[in-house]
Amino acid sequence: MTDLPTDVTEEAERLTRLARDAVDEAEAEAYRTERDDMLAEYDYTARIRNDDTGDVLVCHPVDWVDDGVIRPERVDDIDRGVERRLSGPGDPDAWAEIDAENRAVVEAVTDAHGETHGANAELLADFMGNHYAKHISDATPAELAEFRDDYVPRNAWPTEDQQTVLEESIRLAVEEAGGRVPET
Repeated sequence: MTDLPTDVTEEAERLTRLARDAVDEAEAEAYRTERDDMLAEYDYTARIRNDDTGDVLVCHPVDWVDDGVIRPERVDDIDRGVERRLSGPGDPDAWAEIDAENRAVVEAVTDAHGETHGANAELLADFMGNHYAKHISDATPAELAEFRDDYVPRNAWPTEDQQTVLEESIRLAVEEAGGRVPET
């Protein structure tokens, strides 16, 4: 029995996010195929589970499945399954760590791109940490749209300069954090 290495789990999550954000269906399928081929090397498979709080990537041994359905009698050790949240709230218990990492992004954006972009990055850090308990790098397109269209106008009172460069600031912050802003 081989457990799934952490780096493989992280890559499966990254490829799944890329597939979800892809504009072109062929590109999305290529990411899913790459993920599935990588997991197959460890005799694992993946699926997306939708629950009340969002989507979850579930990676588990292929021998748990029969005809596309997980058979409980085949689950020998539930710890061999791996779940990664793809949408919805993050881990509120890790808020301090998440906030510290998001603040480091703010500092890096400010140092590299100036105070206006830094102020917008700080608004994004506040939003992602307080509303979703998530890293800036894990922001979904829907969360970024909520930030831009709802949160900033209603809660942030940005300066005119901040409003002018908001889209670029979002891109800079997400990229600085190691994430990817999907093309619209």
